[in-house]
Amino acid sequence: MPRWAVLQAEGQAEAFRYTVHRELEGTEAEALAAMLHIVNTFEEAFTSAGRRRQRRRVFRVSERSYFVRVENRMSNEEAHFTLAELIADTHDDDLPDTVGGLVEGS
Repeated sequence: MPRWAVLQAEGQAEAFRYTVHRELEGTEAEALAAMLHIVNTFEEAFTSAGRRRQRRRVFRVSERSYFVRVENRMSNEEAHFTLAELIADTHDDDLPDTVGGLVEGS
């Protein structure tokens, strides 16, 4: 079964920091649905008092990548989520150790 990671980048301009938000196992469609749920619930569009934030926007960068911005009067929260497929692993007998054989023309 394919393995996936939802990567999250946070920060501003060149100071973005990337982390694995969640690891998943399943089909691409299942992994994408899980990532979209993460995108849709990022920084829920509510304040701690339960009032609606001023604005929540989601930008599609690609079919596997979304940028989320949640704005209110006092702050802006932003994150970039990307779905990545695990294609090489030195501890998995079903996957190659390197990506060299996967790159076309090598």
